[in-house]
Amino acid sequence: MSEHQLLQRITMNPKVMTGKPVIRGTRLTVQYILNLLAKGASLADILEEYDGLTSEDLQACLLFAANMLESMAFMPLAREVA
Repeated sequence: MSEHQLLQRITMNPKVMTGKPVIRGTRLTVQYILNLLAKGASLADILEEYDGLTSEDLQACLLFAANMLESMAFMPLAREVA
């Protein structure tokens, strides 16, 4: 599946979850999925818990997040002292 096809699985609509990016056809936000992964849930755990989700949906969340980070500029909050 191409990156474009994966990203089509993520939608943003101001009437759904206040416009946050969600997995198409759900109210599961990309942020929620990333938080589950960050707290130790496996992809298999998430797929088991949420019927109808696919591994491509989870891959789309990761790709969406990676693309968002790629387009951001980062500046240090504090200068490191050597």
